[in-house]
Amino acid sequence: MSNLSQLLEPIADVFRKMGLPDPIIHWGHPLMMAIVIFVMGSFVGWAGWRGRLVSDTDTANKSRSDHRKVAPWMFLFLAAGYTGGVLSLVMQHEAILDSPHFWTGSVVLLLLGINAAIALTRFGNDKASFRTVHAYLGSTALCLLFVHAVLGLKLGLSI
Repeated sequence: MSNLSQLLEPIADVFRKMGLPDPIIHWGHPLMMAIVIFVMGSFVGWAGWRGRLVSDTDTANKSRSDHRKVAPWMFLFLAAGYTGGVLSLVMQHEAILDSPHFWTGSVVLLLLGINAAIALTRFGNDKASFRTVHAYLGSTALCLLFVHAVLGLKLGLSI
């Protein structure tokens, strides 16, 4: 058992004692995260790119506004889901650090955290290069989320 698993074991034990049904422990995280990734993630990516590419100013502004409203919630849900996924693995006595699914999730949160920091700087005081990095970094994170989902399904089916 890794140090991380040992550290989280007391928390996982509290959840184990709640008597949650095994399918919830096993498939709850994947189901909730699939909704976040495929629904919210697709919308956030679509709205962000639409805000950059559409020529109509009103439509572009609406898309940017939608992106700004939903993206922070998506990040929050992904971070919460990341925590739930790690605890789910500990509850099932599975290795955490050996899982490519764990590492892709970690990288996605790092990329989205960097993207949030870029946005919080107001894109370096509205520099086009910061906006471009933000767009491509976010798109990379979304593509990695799709890979992450495939690795998660593979992991779920193997346990």
